[in-house]
Amino acid sequence: MAAEGMHETLAAILAADAAGYSRLMDGDERATVAALDAARQVFRRHIESHRGRVVDMAGDSVLAVFDSAAGAASAALAVQAELDELRRGEPDDRRLRFRIGLHLGDLIEKADGSVYGSGVNVAARLQALAEPGGVTASESIRGAVRGKVAAEFQDQGEQQVKNIADPVRAFAVKPTADLLRAVAGVDVSRPVPGFGGRPAIAVLPFANLSADPEQEYFADGLADDILTRLSMWRWVPVIARNSSFSCRGRHVDIKEVGRALGARYVLEGSVRKAGNRLRVTGQLIEAATGYHLWAERYDRVLDDLFAIQDELTDGIVGALEGAVGHAETERARLMPPANLDAWDCFQRGWWHLQRFTREDFAAAESLFLDAARRDPSLAGPHSGLASLRTLEAYFLWSRDPRQAFAEAVASARKALAADPLDAFSYSILGLGLAAAGQHDEALAMCRKGVEINPSFARGHNMLAVLHQFRGEPQPSIVATETAIRISPNDALLTNFLATLSAGHYLMRDYVKAAEIAQLGVLRGPNHPLAWRHLANALGQLGRIDEAREALAGCLALMPGFATESAARASLPFRDEAVFQHTLEGLRKAGWAG
Repeated sequence: MAAEGMHETLAAILAADAAGYSRLMDGDERATVAALDAARQVFRRHIESHRGRVVDMAGDSVLAVFDSAAGAASAALAVQAELDELRRGEPDDRRLRFRIGLHLGDLIEKADGSVYGSGVNVAARLQALAEPGGVTASESIRGAVRGKVAAEFQDQGEQQVKNIADPVRAFAVKPTADLLRAVAGVDVSRPVPGFGGRPAIAVLPFANLSADPEQEYFADGLADDILTRLSMWRWVPVIARNSSFSCRGRHVDIKEVGRALGARYVLEGSVRKAGNRLRVTGQLIEAATGYHLWAERYDRVLDDLFAIQDELTDGIVGALEGAVGHAETERARLMPPANLDAWDCFQRGWWHLQRFTREDFAAAESLFLDAARRDPSLAGPHSGLASLRTLEAYFLWSRDPRQAFAEAVASARKALAADPLDAFSYSILGLGLAAAGQHDEALAMCRKGVEINPSFARGHNMLAVLHQFRGEPQPSIVATETAIRISPNDALLTNFLATLSAGHYLMRDYVKAAEIAQLGVLRGPNHPLAWRHLANALGQLGRIDEAREALAGCLALMPGFATESAARASLPFRDEAVFQHTLEGLRKAGWAG
């Protein structure tokens, strides 16, 4: 049993140490300390971006823990690649190189965050076995990351290491080489022409793993459909088919593919047919690190092949939108402010917007405005401002919700002037028009958003909200369920759940409305609408004490929701009876509006 203030856990452990540090200090202390400081920044950035935690950076060493072995291995390889690039050009005898050891094992974590145990000791011993600039991992790491990280594991045999009773099987971890090396003469330090610094995505041909060679056409058709659908995003460039499909039939290193094609993200997958069953897999990889951002497997019974192809395309592209969006906002969040360009400002603004606090909304507004000033041709900052103003109106965080809706409409129109095919801008424009009482035109705009990009999950959710304002709960539920099916891990999933709860409330299924709202509260406790819908449903169910508690949670986050007139300003329902129904449960919970 763990002592008080300690707990045992299984974790991936990274231990690193500078090779020849004392010798380098004797030669040039100032330069060595500067190199060490720069290296620490590289370690910290990649550890945190791969969902790890720095435990200690004492002296010239680094100790970190990760929830996943793949994250630890990807971070280690990314660190070594960047450090190698950072010190390139320096004499070999003056380059600061690190040895890195990786192990997946048990450790004890104290309340102050420090870690101890045999797992830490094994990682430290493996570190000593690594070559300078290299990574050595245990067999537990190798088994956990096989097929998930673009790397080869070269067996170093069993090693008897200090203070560890049993021999440790060690593997040298090497980035995988491939045949695209011959075309890697592209200067990848420069942006791809026409992309303006925005991240590009490449779709590799899906591998046909079936015994039937004629299934190649289905694999190609699926990849082609995904390419076409991705091009509808507008905000992310897609590498042309002729370039990405040149990798067909070759074992490729995703990092080299990314460098050669100028792509930050690479999608690869496979198709396998056996009898009347079909299995499709897909994985999205961050090219610079080889880190898997998303992976999924789809099993289907063959019936209508083209319908299945459409369904798979919708599912894969919808999931990718959430995965790429999350990766971009996280990358921008971790960047030093001085390094942000217009795209990064926009992405950082989205990161703040999705946290649903007033302070984050203020930060998001500043970043969106900065992005619009830096690049007036970018639609995203304007649609971001439109979304922000709309949410401020819904949350009653604006002094004048009707004015906030009007500003949302103006920003959405600016976005469409910059990009007439921006699906998000049509959807957010629809919500703003509904607030002005133009419900028919609003419906046309929301529908156009999902017609332009059928895989746009957030567009389907906004269409659902619009249906609710029109008093149409059944199509609202269908649209929200479509959004969740397309992007089940979306950063705005709490928003989707709140919308779905409201749809079931309007259908008078208060039990289901309460269950869904409760899930939304658990997922996003800062989202006031989830609390409001929970209070509303519980009030109708007669669970008054729970309803009052949920109402208190709502009012703590949106104190402006105090009167019927305030509710009316933020909820532009077309029919009075539907509007009054949305307030019934709240009034039973004690709301005085």
